[in-house]
Amino acid sequence: MNIIIAGAGQVGRYAAEVLGTGGHNVTVIDLRGSVLAALGDSVDVRTLQGNCAHADVIQEAGAEDCDLFVAATDGDELNLLSAAVAKGVGAKKCLARVHHSAFFEQRGLNYGRHLGIDQLICPEYLTALAIARMLRNPGAIAVEDFARGRIELQQFMVEVGAPAAGIPLADMKLPGGIRLAVIERDTFAFIPAGDTKPAVGDVVYLIGETGVIEQGRKQFHPGKAKRKHVVVMGGALMGVWLCRALKGRSFSVRLFETDPGRAQELAHKLDHVTVIQADPADPDVFEEENIAAADAFVALTRDDEHNILGAAQAKSLGIARTIAVVERPTYMHLLRHVGIDQAFSPRQVAAREIQSLIETRPVRCLASIAEGAADVYEVRPTANGRATNEALKDIKMPAHSMIAAIQRGEKVKVPGANDTIRAGDTLIAIGPHGIDKEFRRLFAG
Repeated sequence: MNIIIAGAGQVGRYAAEVLGTGGHNVTVIDLRGSVLAALGDSVDVRTLQGNCAHADVIQEAGAEDCDLFVAATDGDELNLLSAAVAKGVGAKKCLARVHHSAFFEQRGLNYGRHLGIDQLICPEYLTALAIARMLRNPGAIAVEDFARGRIELQQFMVEVGAPAAGIPLADMKLPGGIRLAVIERDTFAFIPAGDTKPAVGDVVYLIGETGVIEQGRKQFHPGKAKRKHVVVMGGALMGVWLCRALKGRSFSVRLFETDPGRAQELAHKLDHVTVIQADPADPDVFEEENIAAADAFVALTRDDEHNILGAAQAKSLGIARTIAVVERPTYMHLLRHVGIDQAFSPRQVAAREIQSLIETRPVRCLASIAEGAADVYEVRPTANGRATNEALKDIKMPAHSMIAAIQRGEKVKVPGANDTIRAGDTLIAIGPHGIDKEFRRLFAG
């Protein structure tokens, strides 16, 4: 594929490295000649010095024959403008990275649709969702960032007294928006049928819409969940999104921000969060605020070194789970050595999102669950698929498989029997290992 990337910062450079080594023809545009020279020395990509918002520069980069244009500079407005210009001069698909929530959350206007941009991505938002998923259920299985984190796959053990224990799946009253995907019993895992009865001690895997997974958990694991205490260091937008994602009775959140004005603003904006104007990496603050009693510590300031220092110190002082957000790749390999449990990188999240846009295979495996008993697949139906334009109730699915979710444009849902599969949809399907060929024949012709 011919791909143009506007901006050679952290995200643009990493995307160029990933896509360049993947065999694509990549051109990177940036105003800074020295940055382009360094990139060209390390990665086999073409570079072009110029303003990525100018049509003549974009045309010189080859936008007329471009399969994907990625606007990944540090400026939201510049990214929106350059992606719109690229679309105007002939780029087939355009993606713009944005930072500010006003653009990403489409307040008052769908900026992408209005400007002809195929997709807006916000790596910071997706990173916050990924951290929230991990905090809600450390054993949760990642289904990548499907539908911007609106579909989750989680596992729970069936407890004594669970409402669903001993009830056939066909008679089970699960909340709408959830599917029981796999049951693991002793050393054997299987995809349940309608007459399958979950038993106490089974491990069940639920897939469904993020907002109702917790309701599904109560059917199998009704015990009252322990309230988790989370400390968040950094009040930038990523911290705000994380706090919003953790809103609910299951979490008590303290957000630390050193800037007085920003701290006051966040206190008004996040009424469910305790906002403290202080630096939790300061040993005196750590002790005074009894941060050691927290269940998790998340460091996500804009300073990589400060995040690493804060998370490492929190781990050394007794916090069970520590998380650091790190932009620069040079630090990633160091984190295990200093005791940090998990690192998240917005640039890696952005690269995965870009790769999903250029994915041409109609079926690909996203994850394996229950030690390979089943796989999670992303399926993209085409117009000539046998099941395209058919209602789910009329589709003869392969044995032990299911359609767990449908994404159509910006909307995503766990489907019912009367929902219809259309060309251009993206499906999340679950089935035995190796069933991808049957999905391909059914949905892609």
